[in-house]
Amino acid sequence: MDAATPIRLHHVQQPAHRPARYLSPATLEEVLDLLAEHGAGARVVAGGTDVMVEFDRGGRSGVHTLIDLTRINGLDSIHQSRHGVHLGPLVTHNQCVTSPLVRDVALPLAQACWEVGSPALRNRATVVGNVVTASPANDSISALVALDAELTLMSARRGMRIVPIAEFHTGVRQSVLADDELVTGVTFPALDGDRRGIYLKLGLRKAQAISVVHLAIVLSGGSDSNGSAGAVVADARVVLGSVAPTVARVGEIEALLNGQELTDAVIADSAARAAESVQPIGDLRSPATYRSDQVEVMVRRALQALREGNQAAAFPAAPPVLGGPAVEVDESAPAVAPLTDSDEIEATIDGQPVQAPFSPSTLLDWLRDDAALTGTKEGCAEGECGACTVMLDGTAVLSCLVPAGRAHGAVLTTVAGLADEAGLHSVQGAFIEEAAVQCGYCIPGFLVAGAALLADQPTPTDEQIELGLSGNLCRCTGYTKITEAMRAAARAGGQA
Repeated sequence: MDAATPIRLHHVQQPAHRPARYLSPATLEEVLDLLAEHGAGARVVAGGTDVMVEFDRGGRSGVHTLIDLTRINGLDSIHQSRHGVHLGPLVTHNQCVTSPLVRDVALPLAQACWEVGSPALRNRATVVGNVVTASPANDSISALVALDAELTLMSARRGMRIVPIAEFHTGVRQSVLADDELVTGVTFPALDGDRRGIYLKLGLRKAQAISVVHLAIVLSGGSDSNGSAGAVVADARVVLGSVAPTVARVGEIEALLNGQELTDAVIADSAARAAESVQPIGDLRSPATYRSDQVEVMVRRALQALREGNQAAAFPAAPPVLGGPAVEVDESAPAVAPLTDSDEIEATIDGQPVQAPFSPSTLLDWLRDDAALTGTKEGCAEGECGACTVMLDGTAVLSCLVPAGRAHGAVLTTVAGLADEAGLHSVQGAFIEEAAVQCGYCIPGFLVAGAALLADQPTPTDEQIELGLSGNLCRCTGYTKITEAMRAAARAGGQA
């Protein structure tokens, strides 16, 4: 290489840019005032599962202030009113997964939220955050488009406006959201009567997978009481994601379905036409031709499921959420004052008070570098491997995706805090007895996730063990011994 040729570092080799100032306001009004004051220099964070990775990859270099919403009470509400089903801006994916209301009247959204990342990631990641990130691969967007959702946007200067979600995204990671605006809620009509829907996703693995293709379909009619073609379809909405710069409805297929019975011939024709009507992208996850093939397969399967009335058949009856779905907000706790590098974070970690300097880093980095607690490991640093799993106020989270400032005033449990005076936690003992421990790098995350799973599900099924630990990767071996250890821990009572 010529000496004059500049060397371009990979993004993981480049220094992370993280906002130096952390704010945790107590009210929505404070948030809007801060956005009006700082504009593009501030970034709102709820879950942080996208934005923390963006910072580490050198994105948003002009952001100097992080505004954390998670201590504002009432923003995680899911309720139904005469205007429809409402989701607040702090509603997490696991809240939607476990919400009886969402499962009953918005099944495609519950199914989409279940496909996001892993249990610990879903405990932090929010539906509104998924929408605002504006990636066409983001799962919940297609479900919300099919449900005809609207977004409420608020600004201290310009007040409130309502934007249909179908008009919110303008391109890849682009939207109509202004720098001083906040999405304060999502509202959509409940599925009632004979209206029903389904969400399907194709990924390259069972969990922690970005969509190759996903789709959501909502319609009325299309089957009789016996689950056979009979009633004609009305108001069909067919939405495809991860095939174009934005999630979009497929009007040609909707027009083909409306007024038709869901016969085998109509389903086959609709699926074939759907594949022909899209010109999908090709990327590192899939060539365009494969996406086209899978669009046909997925549309066919979705319409068959809707005709037969088994659209919810694959949805788990008792999904493991590892202490989620939401962190309770202490209404009596004061807002956290601005934190900068001259301040200290005070937290309770593994039962002990800890005080360490604030740093504009992740919770993982703060635990290891500032609090000098190295039991929690860094694997991928982007929420893919689960090695850094800890409990934050009773909920399993990926510490590499949580702002360090969120630890202030919080109660944390790392792998070092699972044991007590009586001895090892049953999960720790079982991992030793069943030889589930390999190199030890991923094991802290497995142990914390496993303990959280048994706290939720004291006698988990093999499926629940698989689903509960789906966000934790072991690169040394298979998972047979780990599964056996979890069974043994459950037999031992699931406690320390």
